[in-house]
Amino acid sequence: MAPEFLVTHSGGFHADELLSSVVLTRLYPQARIVRSRAPEWITPAGDRIIYDVGGAFDPNARIFDHHQRGAPLRDDGQPFSSFGLVWRHYGQDYLRALQVPEKDVVTLHQSFDQDFVLPIDLMDNGALNPSAAGPLADLTLPVLLETLKPVFDDKSPEADDRAFHVALVIARSFVEANLKQDAAKLRAESMVMEAIAAAGESQVLELPMGMPFRPAIVKAGAEHLLFVVHPRDQDWCLTGIRRVSDSFELRADLPKAWAGLTGQALADVSGVAGATFCHNGRFIAAAATREAALQLAELAVAEHLKAV
Repeated sequence: MAPEFLVTHSGGFHADELLSSVVLTRLYPQARIVRSRAPEWITPAGDRIIYDVGGAFDPNARIFDHHQRGAPLRDDGQPFSSFGLVWRHYGQDYLRALQVPEKDVVTLHQSFDQDFVLPIDLMDNGALNPSAAGPLADLTLPVLLETLKPVFDDKSPEADDRAFHVALVIARSFVEANLKQDAAKLRAESMVMEAIAAAGESQVLELPMGMPFRPAIVKAGAEHLLFVVHPRDQDWCLTGIRRVSDSFELRADLPKAWAGLTGQALADVSGVAGATFCHNGRFIAAAATREAALQLAELAVAEHLKAV
């Protein structure tokens, strides 16, 4: 039976029950959020899901608290918050509600759990301190969400509930934007893998549009690839491939003679009609047509191979 109520605790709020509410309100939009510690609300019943309150964890009774002795732990011994428990039980259905393709549901469920849910769980349980983020500590998502609490001298009876619902809208935008980006990366990976297969032994990878490409290139073990070509809104782009994700060093730089040139100057030096721009850093160039972009790419490959 679909729940009529989504029950969490009253008073101040934290990231874990906010983010649990993001998941549950997407799955059960007709249900009303009740923020209470009253026994009649935090006792399991067929008309409700209870989370972050109630002193018990029992998915069959639809209660997901983590504050009690004997609260569940992950397989590696790390603690859950209510968000982790709700994500474990409802996360895959939530992804389906967001229209994630079925083939990607398990992968995305697991990666989001590790990259997004687990840090929330650890911070909520005191196993990870925001100070680990150094100067960015005050900009971590749990800290930012808590800044939306009412100020100390706002004594209006509805202040906490009003703030909770404002924060819920903001929390939803972060969760769903993050998942949208992660789902897009999986789509991109599939498209890049197809393009790698089509490229064969060529050092130039042609893609149908701009998209994240390096993770798929690394996954495919396509070490021979040096440059990527793809269309943009009104022209074509030629870009290098980073050796590692956290460095700007490329597998191959564009020719030194092209650096910083635009328009006819670049066309004259490269010998490619339609060449329009090369960044001074030699990591990206542009051309008016596909043919010109591919010509630039082949020239860049030839110059790199000549130098090694």
